[in-house]
Amino acid sequence: MPSGAVAKRLLLLAAVVMAALLIAGFVVGAIGSKMFGGADPFLAQPEIHLPPQPVFPFSAAAKSLGIKPETEHPSPAAAEAEADHPPAGEAAEHAEDEHHFTPLGATEFAVTNTLLSAWLASIAIILFFVLGARKRAMVPGRFQGVVESVMEAVMNFATGVLGAEMARKVFPVVATIFFFVLFNAWIALFLVPLYQAVGLGSGAWWNTQIQIHLVRPAGTDLNMPLALALISFVFVEYWGIRTLGLGYFKKFFAFGKLFRLKPSGLIDAFVGILELISELVRVVSFTFRLFGNMTAGEILVVMITFLVPFVANVFVFGLELLVGLIQAVIFAGLTLVFLSLAVHHEEH
Repeated sequence: MPSGAVAKRLLLLAAVVMAALLIAGFVVGAIGSKMFGGADPFLAQPEIHLPPQPVFPFSAAAKSLGIKPETEHPSPAAAEAEADHPPAGEAAEHAEDEHHFTPLGATEFAVTNTLLSAWLASIAIILFFVLGARKRAMVPGRFQGVVESVMEAVMNFATGVLGAEMARKVFPVVATIFFFVLFNAWIALFLVPLYQAVGLGSGAWWNTQIQIHLVRPAGTDLNMPLALALISFVFVEYWGIRTLGLGYFKKFFAFGKLFRLKPSGLIDAFVGILELISELVRVVSFTFRLFGNMTAGEILVVMITFLVPFVANVFVFGLELLVGLIQAVIFAGLTLVFLSLAVHHEEH
């Protein structure tokens, strides 16, 4: 361990290096380049792609970018005509700058960058718990202690909402949702700087413009939040029916008093319809809450990296770590709350 004086010098040196990188990033970034009238920014202007992009097979990736196969060369006459009459003015610039993205058809399959990111997150979750439980001991080591502390925290959270008995029954699914959202939110941060630097693009190897990133947080793909929302919805409905039987549907179809011609039956029926609508709307709210937060964070990271490279994005990464944790807690917590309402519903 370094002594106090040496540690202070190392911290001072690190602070000086960070400050120098921050200043250099500001100068060569998009903001500094415009202010000081210098050359083009250090990084090319990023392109934000909301749809997931295929990375395998390569034919699907090329198709999504509008790249024709090598066998599809234009005829000599067409090439000569294009050389004699090139596009002029704004049409030429538009033809050079426009990026064509062709989505996959309904029957086509490809491994997208968001799907690959979800696979990596799943592998990371499995390794985290397998390695944590591989050498179990009564006196846990550091890594086992971390794993046990995290699991205990999630279990206590579920117990506080549902009670000990019910929490033990639903813990596997709720914990899986929590860790899947968390690891998918953090996977891009774990892969920095490879995350933004590795992908498929065009140009020479020393001046490649990446157009498809190899991995991208799965939360920025609308399919993943929608899948989790459907799993949470089906899980809640399953436990509601399992606990209360067919009586669970009374809160949605409260027509008993209406059939007995009681005036209050209209109110009960109207409230039941509202309950049914709110139950279905949860799928939409779950989906777009996670998708919106993850996509906004992704865009913020990319734009800050373009405007001020090197160090400024570190602060955004720290913010995204917090946002990922909050989103995982919210998703799992709302699942627990809705589950509690389903299994403890009583007719008033």
